[in-house]
Amino acid sequence: MSDGPDFLVFPNREHAWTDFVSRRFEDALARARDLVDRMRDGSSRDSATVIDLWNGVEVALREGEWLVAFLAEVHPERSVRTLAEEGYLRVQSYANALKQDASLYGVLLAAQQGLGEGMASSLDVEGVEAPDARLLRLTLRDFRRAGVELDEVTRERLSWLVDRETELGQDFSRVIREDVRSIHVAPSRLGGLPTDYVADHAPGPDGLVAITTDYPDYVPFSQFCDDADARRELTSAFLNRGWPENEATLRELLAARNERARLLGYAGWPDYAAEDKMLSTGKGVADFIDRVAALARASGERDRDELLERLRRDRPDATGIDSADRGYYSELLRREVYDVDAQLVRQYFDFEAVRAGLLDVTGRLFGLRYEPVVSTTWHEDVVTYDVYRLAVKTGGADELAGRIHLDLFPRDGKFKHAAQFPLVVGVNASQGAVARVLPEGALACNFSRGLMEHSDVVTLFHEFGHLIHDVLAGNQDFARFSGVATEWDFVEAPSQMLEEWAWSSDVLRLFALNEDGQPIPVELVRRLNAAKDFGKSADVCTQMFYAAVSYYLHARDTDDITTTVRELRARYDVFDDIATTHFHTSFGHLEGYSSVYYTYMWSLVIAKDLFSSFDPLNLFDTAVSYRYRDDVLARGGVRDAADLVADFLGRPYDFSAFADWLKVDSTPISS
Repeated sequence: MSDGPDFLVFPNREHAWTDFVSRRFEDALARARDLVDRMRDGSSRDSATVIDLWNGVEVALREGEWLVAFLAEVHPERSVRTLAEEGYLRVQSYANALKQDASLYGVLLAAQQGLGEGMASSLDVEGVEAPDARLLRLTLRDFRRAGVELDEVTRERLSWLVDRETELGQDFSRVIREDVRSIHVAPSRLGGLPTDYVADHAPGPDGLVAITTDYPDYVPFSQFCDDADARRELTSAFLNRGWPENEATLRELLAARNERARLLGYAGWPDYAAEDKMLSTGKGVADFIDRVAALARASGERDRDELLERLRRDRPDATGIDSADRGYYSELLRREVYDVDAQLVRQYFDFEAVRAGLLDVTGRLFGLRYEPVVSTTWHEDVVTYDVYRLAVKTGGADELAGRIHLDLFPRDGKFKHAAQFPLVVGVNASQGAVARVLPEGALACNFSRGLMEHSDVVTLFHEFGHLIHDVLAGNQDFARFSGVATEWDFVEAPSQMLEEWAWSSDVLRLFALNEDGQPIPVELVRRLNAAKDFGKSADVCTQMFYAAVSYYLHARDTDDITTTVRELRARYDVFDDIATTHFHTSFGHLEGYSSVYYTYMWSLVIAKDLFSSFDPLNLFDTAVSYRYRDDVLARGGVRDAADLVADFLGRPYDFSAFADWLKVDSTPISS
């Protein structure tokens, strides 16, 4: 299948990429400016026309932002990444300026009034807010949150701050992306590591083996290497990425955010950032962090103490345990207590088989078909698929829903974590300012090309959950509601729920085969699940430490970020800090998530509740999975997340499934 007109067509020559990127954001800006001019034209002031034109502006801005932002993270050529960063900044600057445009605000406000003054006029026949009314309400809120109603001097300062925040965020992420560190060890110090890992790390001319801080190197080394000093050396290098350069960048970024929030009338950035989330106040975020931390603390300390007891068998004088030993001794206990040997487990997870299995599982679960596409992309490692929704009626044609790209291996200059990126916004409208467009998205991950850790399989399922959400919801009339367009503290729920399928023996045995073609034993998966339960409370404590760092670095003015982070670890985590490291300078979520990293755990609360509707013994029951697909995933942002979840569950979401997962008493989530 060749590239069709509905999808991106990438350059097939290296030197053509700069032209491609330039055209992408320049054309988008030109189209957005033209539509805005038409909105200001007095002859185009009826509500329907204004809404159509604004929808076109949002489509254009997303076309200018999304793809170039992604290429800035993944393109192999530094010059292209730099140009993409510059283009993204230009589009962002224009988009932010629009939200401070008082005349445009007036046009949109008049359009809202034109829909009718009574509440009934903004509701559909079922009493739900109509999409056009919802669009205008949220858009006008965005304008007010940008300061459109403030004086000109304040608006100018806000505009400068927003642009500066974008620049600082790009700098912060770039340093993390490009700061790959390494240690060099003698081959004799690789004891405990898998044979394929050792084979892939041959000694250099100096006789030493280079181990980098990239995930395919770092994760197995931290789990399996018997040499404690080598583990500590690599862990310290990993936790010092971005130091010291990102310290100053982060300090300025925090200051800029808080100044912007205060100019807008908020007590600080956490209140501003939380206002449009499910948790709508900074205090609500802080209370949630403390509540979950308290729920997990006692059992988290028990998890930690078990690890410490095992560590003391090797080091009797140990008084605590930190990141240099945590992964190794967690793996050791799983092997000794639960009879789960990760090196045995990984023999069942060949990358190619896992990827094929993922497509098969999600295809069955959501009624999808993936058609491979032979197409030029930004790198030869990328594989591309067209996604079809299977026909409901016998004899009907499958419906093309979108296109996905999987960029799953590490390389120099590439994004270092794992994430889903939207590339093209899907819109169903085909009239006026907007043409019918199918959604297009990508995954950028860093997995091994050979055997995978089971944790990497879980990560792949997680990120693919975002991608499926993006494609299935890419059929809205308005760009504002298309794809993963719901509240930020809900977006992780569908991806976290899909992780559950990576822990089921019925699911894993479909694709988890060893080199002899034998499926992973049911008993091994049972032990794998038992081992998963060990340490989960300690993991929750660590997650709440991350959430606290995200929140309190924005909530408090501090001249010493390193000390503040160490104090927060002591308060929320059950593991020790490594005194010579600076975790926060490579905590990339401080750029994108700012003060709301709590959203991962909040989403997990909802994910556990959503999963309670599925039968663990029949995870492919399409009566449930198709209803979940249609009620939650496919609806994007057309309604509040709480309403979508309630539609699927038949009740409001609550804390009980999450609390049961932690094996603690539950109380209503709102308390």
